Amino acid sequence: MNVTIYHNPACGTSRNTLELIRHAGIEPVVIEYLKTPPSRENLVRMIADAGLTVREAIREKGTPYAELGLDNPDLTDDALIDAMLAHPILINRPFVVTPMGTRLSRPSEVVLEILPADGFKGAFAKENGEAVLDSEGKRVV
Repeated sequence: MNVTIYHNPACGTSRNTLELIRHAGIEPVVIEYLKTPPSRENLVRMIADAGLTVREAIREKGTPYAELGLDNPDLTDDALIDAMLAHPILINRPFVVTPMGTRLSRPSEVVLEILPADGFKGAFAKENGEAVLDSEGKRVV
């Protein structure tokens, strides 16, 4: 299965998502989007394919969001996309693209919606110890 993750290795959610993908036996294409941001076309497509608005795809915490005045409700989607491309830290993460769909994997277990359920073998826990999959590879609710 062809899987791409737009990853920030400094982000725990992104690291957990990457490890969940690998736990499914898939080695994804890893794009460190802070070093290699997506094209405008890819960013717009990922946001739309994930069923998000542009505002829902912007990261506020730890970014220049406030300083750039991006909370202004009069800003267009195009202006927000421009800001995200100029400052990739504003792109919320991690976006994951698979043939089964695209998701902003926050929390990390959202990625399970777009990975084959039969690929998981055994338990998986996040870095903080929170169980995601049980010993049979089934989602812990």
